[in-house]
Amino acid sequence: MRLPQLLAARTGKNLFLPAHGRGNGLSMGIRRLLRNKPGVWDLPELPEIGSPTCSIGAVSKSQCEAAEAFGARKCWYGVNGATGLLQSAVLAIAKPQQAILMPRNVHRSIIQACILGDISPVLFDLPFLEDRGHFFPPSLAWFKKVLKKLEEEKIVIAAVVLTNPTYQGYSEEIEPLIKAIHKLGVPVLVDEAHGTYFASSLGDIDLPKSALNAGADLVVHSLHKSAPGLVQSASLWLQGDLIDQDVIDRSISLLQTTSPSALLMASCESALHDLCSTEGRRNLKNKIDNAKDISFQLRQKGLPLLENQDPLKFILHTSSVGISGIAADHWLMNRGIIAELPEPGTLTFCLGFAKHKGLVNLLKLTWDKILSSNLERNCLPPFTRPPSPLIKTLNTSLLLAFKADSEIVPLNSAFGRISSELISPYPPGIAVLLPGEKLNSDLVSWMIGQRSYWPEQIPSKIKVVL
Repeated sequence: MRLPQLLAARTGKNLFLPAHGRGNGLSMGIRRLLRNKPGVWDLPELPEIGSPTCSIGAVSKSQCEAAEAFGARKCWYGVNGATGLLQSAVLAIAKPQQAILMPRNVHRSIIQACILGDISPVLFDLPFLEDRGHFFPPSLAWFKKVLKKLEEEKIVIAAVVLTNPTYQGYSEEIEPLIKAIHKLGVPVLVDEAHGTYFASSLGDIDLPKSALNAGADLVVHSLHKSAPGLVQSASLWLQGDLIDQDVIDRSISLLQTTSPSALLMASCESALHDLCSTEGRRNLKNKIDNAKDISFQLRQKGLPLLENQDPLKFILHTSSVGISGIAADHWLMNRGIIAELPEPGTLTFCLGFAKHKGLVNLLKLTWDKILSSNLERNCLPPFTRPPSPLIKTLNTSLLLAFKADSEIVPLNSAFGRISSELISPYPPGIAVLLPGEKLNSDLVSWMIGQRSYWPEQIPSKIKVVL
């Protein structure tokens, strides 16, 4: 029984997901449920409970109430995380061999959905922050260039996917992009996994506008990443009349278990209730105010924090002093401070919905120790942006390349070959190489350079189509 012991014994300063902070920020409804006799909540798909795609039962009623509370046409709960609902949404908005426009930093789950559905991704490039190696969401001006390039190359798309905010908490004004997409007459799916709480009605708090409030046709939220839900709880929202609700039901049924967890469905309801109830919004406002104060104090004490738009996350710019975020993460974990997202240039911390008493002084003390430690120092920035055109299409079908007969070759001799695998450092889950993508000299050279940053994530040998 090593795993239960490990989970129970896990200690340290928890600055990672899920956002409830090991139960400290869990919804009160779930807290009460978990105080009952162990296992009483572990129920099958009983008629009075139902499931996310049933038209009767408590789950169906709860989803209808959530949709009304958040102003959506329809809501579905998910028990396979945002991944399951994103993939269901992708299968619903495009048919086999149709094309979907999506950003270069799209989550790998969406690429995997394209493999499943034999859908063609059309990737568009993004602003790149070379001092830290991060993508930033596109502005309207940038996106108009993308749409113009689509028109010039006569590429027909069935839908558009947007990612906002990013894993690190970067967000751009999204409503103008959604309006521009709707002028094309196609639906837009927004991966808002890291921005669920943006949809709360907090008029006096300056937060990015949720895609749900900005008119997106489909929006996916992760209720454990950016709401006080349990891991794997998520929600999918439908608006407008561009997408048939029945098609989404069928897509969800393809990918979701026929035995959905009653506990996770209860967590979906409870987490969303916390974001729209009077008491829940008051608590959320306090959490945001406290988080902003923590970031302000850390900056005042000299920690190199980067600007982002999600107040419940902060980014430590480790490479500004020549230290890899991955190396700093190992050093911190050995001292009981656990971050959410280590990357070559940064460490992203999740404050979430828990309390963080004494965090400022602890991080200041720890940062000073890092600076005086023997951690290797390198001149890391600037980071080289990926060699990608404004618009990229693949040389062959994702599905065909993924299923093709293949061989493994050294990366440094893969010039001119077509990849048969998806390479995606996780986290953050952004694809470096896709099945069906041709490895030109620029891409291979860039990937070899990335191996020095991600030695355990970028392989020295890759699978290519025979």
